[in-house]
Amino acid sequence: MFKKILIHARKGIKFTILFMIAAFLIVGAIAFLYKPTYSVFINGEQVGYTENRSELQHKINDYVEKGDGTNENVAFVQVNNMPEYKLCLLKKNIVTNDDEIFNDIKSQGVTYYRYYAILDNQEEKLYVSNFEDAENVVNTLKEKDSANVETISIVEKYETELKDLVSSEEAVSKLYVEKPKVVKVATASSGRSSSVYQATGTVNTKTTTSSGKVSLGISLIKPVSGTISSRFGSRSSVRSSAHTGLDIAAPSGTAVKAAASGTVTFSGYKGSYGNMIVISHGNGVQTYYGHCSKLYVAAGTQVSQGQTIAAVGSTGNSTGPHLHLEIRVNGVAYNPQNYLY
Repeated sequence: MFKKILIHARKGIKFTILFMIAAFLIVGAIAFLYKPTYSVFINGEQVGYTENRSELQHKINDYVEKGDGTNENVAFVQVNNMPEYKLCLLKKNIVTNDDEIFNDIKSQGVTYYRYYAILDNQEEKLYVSNFEDAENVVNTLKEKDSANVETISIVEKYETELKDLVSSEEAVSKLYVEKPKVVKVATASSGRSSSVYQATGTVNTKTTTSSGKVSLGISLIKPVSGTISSRFGSRSSVRSSAHTGLDIAAPSGTAVKAAASGTVTFSGYKGSYGNMIVISHGNGVQTYYGHCSKLYVAAGTQVSQGQTIAAVGSTGNSTGPHLHLEIRVNGVAYNPQNYLY
């Protein structure tokens, strides 16, 4: 009995040894002919093979986060179809194609850029590369006491197209607006000094008028609310010619608002008009705001409709606090009541 068990044990050992040798030879043959690798699929379609899955995926992740490294303003790259991997055995004579797979990923990527827009009155004016530059522009404008510093703001932008970027120095140069300078002069009536604004910009004060009405191409809002005290075309002992505008009586200090958006082309003291602001709205259209007590914007400033630009006063040839409003087209004054009030 024991002899039979021993014989069976010897046969089992021989079989096991033969099986292990066969398995070793098979594994050796597979290892000699094949290599473990990964099939790579994008959107369900096989695009190639890679031996190092983690290295390829790390390269793709780095590209998604930083782009190809050629532009520091890249925020990220949007890739909708990331690769999938399946382990397989590949013949050793078949070459993997990591670079082709990576380039395939790059070809479908959408690059988003990060930069910063500097706004004046909510209108994008310039673009800088980073927040530090944008903040430096705002701080420098404050240091220079720019007239528009209260309307300057910063917005972070993410776009697929990168705007033309400027340096912080160039941005300050283009955005800076000098405030109207206050100088002391003697009044003709009393010899006492009073504060008036040194004029900046140019203005046409010819008494060319028209009783007709032309299209302005823009809509206007009332710059102040009040009572009409002198109408267009009227004559008075306080003026040497027909009235070129409309007078609206209001308490001194009442806010004067821009009737429409545009560019300030004159700000300062102008003879009988007193302290005055002129805004150009394009296509030859201008609005005049005279006899003001205070001026808040200088020539060159971009203003928006409804923005406070001055305060009602009684400077210049005036008998009481009111706003003198003119609407001119190509230098010709038209009746403001054809458009307002």
